[in-house]
Amino acid sequence: MQVLSFRGPQLFAADARALLNGLARVASYLMTSRVERIADACDVAGLLAARRMRRLAAEKLFRAADREGRRLRRGGSFGCFHYLSDLT
Repeated sequence: MQVLSFRGPQLFAADARALLNGLARVASYLMTSRVERIADACDVAGLLAARRMRRLAAEKLFRAADREGRRLRRGGSFGCFHYLSDLT
């Protein structure tokens, strides 16, 4: 006799977590879009654009490392606010 295991709760939990993370990203984008526009308008020296370019280059390296399986995941519950580091 063969025992069949049902992994429905684990699959549902992963989907629910991804849905909540997506909703948090949308909400954070909507709340901070006005602040982003003001910051971009006040950025005379172009420092924010330079920081964004460095971050994008680093993300490309992390994605390449992730494909090789060498990257640790970070972020947690508030990982959707990672782009606010440009406003410091």
